[in-house]
Amino acid sequence: MSKVIIIMGSKADLEWSAQIAKAAQGFGLTAEMRIASAHKVPLKCLEIIKQYETENVVFITVAGRSNALSGFSDAQTHCPVIACPPYGDKFAGADVYSSLRMPSGVAPMVVLEPDNAALAAAKIFGITNANIRSKVAAYQEAQRKKLDDDNNALIGK
Repeated sequence: MSKVIIIMGSKADLEWSAQIAKAAQGFGLTAEMRIASAHKVPLKCLEIIKQYETENVVFITVAGRSNALSGFSDAQTHCPVIACPPYGDKFAGADVYSSLRMPSGVAPMVVLEPDNAALAAAKIFGITNANIRSKVAAYQEAQRKKLDDDNNALIGK
């Protein structure tokens, strides 16, 4: 089973995380959500990572402000980690830098849109799962068709 584990830093990230889960399910992925702040409860965060990393998983981390969750998670597992921090108006988006600058040997991918984080996870699973790969291809074709249809409507075709 291909599973996305969405770890959020707090309940405030629930709506953003639910968008990721919904999009992941559209690709046939199972999505589970958990809450564990790397700043406040790092041992709980580590426990969650160790619980799931024995399965076929991709972790998606959702934390704003000072995003230690993504780097911490990536440093603790061999599984792929995708950081998908919610946009924060309070700092004019500058808090995203805490997701981008990582120490050596720590390499979570950063994807800023919930749907795209799910797509990235699906592409990872699609490397070895033909069913998921076909859903990704169908999604991409639908995106291309929509653009073509929009263009044709614009030029009166």
